[in-house]
Amino acid sequence: MELKDKTILLTGGTGSFGKKFTEMVLSQYPDIKRFVIYSRDELKQFEMSQKFSKDKYPGIRYFIGDIRDKERFTRACEGIDIIVHAAALKQVPTAEYNPEECIKTNVNGAQNVIDAALDSQVKVVVALSTDKAAAPINLYGATKLVSDKLFIAANNIKGKRDLRFSCVRYGNVMGSRGSVIPFFINKRKDGIIPITHKEMTRFNITLEEGVNMVLWAIHNALGREIFVPKIPSYQILTLAEAIAPNCKLEDIGIRPGEKLHEEMITQSDSYNTIDLGKYYAILSSDADKKKYIEKFNAKEVERGFMYNSGGNTEWLSVEQIRDLIRKHIDPNITF
Repeated sequence: MELKDKTILLTGGTGSFGKKFTEMVLSQYPDIKRFVIYSRDELKQFEMSQKFSKDKYPGIRYFIGDIRDKERFTRACEGIDIIVHAAALKQVPTAEYNPEECIKTNVNGAQNVIDAALDSQVKVVVALSTDKAAAPINLYGATKLVSDKLFIAANNIKGKRDLRFSCVRYGNVMGSRGSVIPFFINKRKDGIIPITHKEMTRFNITLEEGVNMVLWAIHNALGREIFVPKIPSYQILTLAEAIAPNCKLEDIGIRPGEKLHEEMITQSDSYNTIDLGKYYAILSSDADKKKYIEKFNAKEVERGFMYNSGGNTEWLSVEQIRDLIRKHIDPNITF
């Protein structure tokens, strides 16, 4: 699929993923037919428009709107070929304290995206999931699990439309707002790094890798699947040593709704999971598994297979973490 001839709508377009997705798409397709940034923050849209202006990128558009507003979102989908859905309320403590608001955005908003796609001429919908949707223990994860189910099930009601719904699930994004690496870097000045648990592990994926995965899904998804990347893990103590080797570590305990290890594929998922090589795909129970295996030259995973950050086979070292921070976050940082 040649994107320059297509029209794309990106929800949550002013977030960490949204800005990187915009940057990478426009660098590859500066003359894209139309690229709609859909979000509710006018200041962030204004700031983003200074970098990605209509003068330089004639196809770009900035739409103020909330995915909770079905009528507004449906209007924004007019003439759109591809929806990338990245909008969500993501902060775990905020979701626990304000559950109804989280549900309105992450669940009702997801259904609005689906309905708008069905009522328009959209061809592809790729929704961002999260590791927290696998065996969720907090409200945010539970709402994203429901969202995943809605998008996958939407393939059952598309009728004869040339339309496919898919999800992309990955874990901790390196350097995203509110994530652990910027937090540790900021805490270095205090001389104390708070550690929730010394055995804690996390997956690591860069924003560029996340964007590339979504672009790959746009081109390759058949519908009815959740794609999961094969990415390395790090131990939280290794991360602390990489960022702040001279700081004292303070054990503060695991926070409510937080897991010791990130989980992206559960044992129960293994019955419907296939290995595509670079990615895994969790298929819906009614998907044509043979069709996927033939298309991707894939193979089924073993029954009981699990994919979590604690049982990973690839681990980042101190130096590897530092190299990634210099490359993707701050090239002038010292350790």
